Amino acid sequence: MNEQLHFADSGEAADLAAFLGRLVHYDRAAAVRLQARAGGGALAVFGRPPSFDVLAVRTARLATPLASPLDVTVSAGELLEAVDESGAALRVPGPVTGPPWAGVLPPRGGWRPVAGLPAPEAVRAALAAAVAEFRARDEALPPQHRTRSERDRIGREIWSRTLGDTELPLRAAHAAQSLGFLRPVRSTVPAGATGARPGSGAPAPVALFASGGWLRLSTPYGSVAARRPGGAAGLGALQVRPV
Repeated sequence: MNEQLHFADSGEAADLAAFLGRLVHYDRAAAVRLQARAGGGALAVFGRPPSFDVLAVRTARLATPLASPLDVTVSAGELLEAVDESGAALRVPGPVTGPPWAGVLPPRGGWRPVAGLPAPEAVRAALAAAVAEFRARDEALPPQHRTRSERDRIGREIWSRTLGDTELPLRAAHAAQSLGFLRPVRSTVPAGATGARPGSGAPAPVALFASGGWLRLSTPYGSVAARRPGGAAGLGALQVRPV
């Protein structure tokens, strides 16, 4: 493989490196699937942070469209090492055997807006309340019950709750926060603008979409997709475009 990719600017490379760093923090052996269309101007990177049971995607704008399509699964750690932030480029590492999730991605199109998602401030408040509840219930466990299985049970109960008036599990928003997708938008950049960088401005706007058996929580920094309760999983790939 070893294809050289050039990003639109160093910020795109830095944001991608931050995303990969968070994935590797959760799983040192993490793999990611890369996709870019021929003639398209963006690279999409799909990952699956363990325990969240969701798929995450971060896109990066490219300086020039690719002459041929790119679709390969690689080591997240090797890809992180290959990102040249100062040079706004990366050299794609060799492929690896993809995990099962890499072959079952959300559908390419058909996404429609879904109502009922709370405002960004309310989403962050719900996550903070869930984290506080988990800690309180964990601390209240008798020593003989403070086991991994009991903690996992509490976590599943809390993070399986839905967010607002939607079907989206709270764990999807938790994953988005953990991956840096809910960080504030710099006040000098219009909310939702492509290429927005972290800063001390307003909370990142969030939107919810549905397609087939999938839900997708989208922010200016990336998206998190989760299967709908009882829904059939779609096949294919998310659109390769800046989010």
